[in-house]
Amino acid sequence: MGGVGEERSQSQIERIARPTVLLEAEATAERLGVDVLLAVEAFQPTGSFKIRAAYHLARSVPNRRIITASSGNFGQALAYACRLLGKKCTVVMPAGSSPVKLKAVREYGGEVDVIDVARVARMERVRELAAADPEAYVASAFDDPLVIEGNSTLGRELAEYQDRFDVVIVPVGGGGLAAGVITGLRANGSRVEVIGAEPLLGNDAARSLREGRIVANDVEPDTLADGARTLSVGRHPWEVLRKGLAGIVEVSEANIARGVAMLFHLANVKAEPTGALPIGALLEDPGRFAGKRVCCVISGGNVDAQTYCRILKDTPI
Repeated sequence: MGGVGEERSQSQIERIARPTVLLEAEATAERLGVDVLLAVEAFQPTGSFKIRAAYHLARSVPNRRIITASSGNFGQALAYACRLLGKKCTVVMPAGSSPVKLKAVREYGGEVDVIDVARVARMERVRELAAADPEAYVASAFDDPLVIEGNSTLGRELAEYQDRFDVVIVPVGGGGLAAGVITGLRANGSRVEVIGAEPLLGNDAARSLREGRIVANDVEPDTLADGARTLSVGRHPWEVLRKGLAGIVEVSEANIARGVAMLFHLANVKAEPTGALPIGALLEDPGRFAGKRVCCVISGGNVDAQTYCRILKDTPI
């Protein structure tokens, strides 16, 4: 990325996306034994970082209709962006998606196509819809250069505060957020270390880094972190991640839940399980971050009330 066009696009995103909220997390840091700074994206329009990518993509393509697959956050953001831009979108979502996310996509004006992922894959259904409407743009929630460009605005923001941390931990699902953060940091001259946090149940990115090639999960992982239920990292993010990530911490389901609970009880932050992955990474491998100042990207706060209450009720911190 570079040049006047990039600056104009970044300016347009900044009109829609709010600056990330940076919080000193003293109680969390004391409990973890690590100096922690939270970059909270839960206060964005639609409740997650996804608005950065969705708005940039929807504004950049000429198509009047966009088709995508999403567990919810990208779908919400795309529906919201399309409403702002006078466009239409269809979002393919698994039947097991969070009810709050299904409802939000519809309320923002998006058409929801609910599928049973045990019978039909998300992208197979997307291809069917695209074949019926060849003028529509098929958008990936993570595997699109426009998505990475949009997410890079977060990395650019963090680069302005790079003197406050030594390492950034970012959730990894399809890789679009992590690739964007790396791209934005490096574009603004920051060389801070970037580490991914990924569910152990869906550790395709970690396995890919170890093997030096994209390795896919056999099935969509049934992890609490629904934003990371991807079969594999995307081809475009992979080109950034394979060089830009210093490593990936694979987080157990128990530590994902503990991350959600710790953020609520100790930092007064409502995070969805995917957004709590960086705290889970600190719980999973505290020795890796000893003596470092850590910035945790809390990527979103969209979690349905029943799931959230159950985690808070059943999870010790």
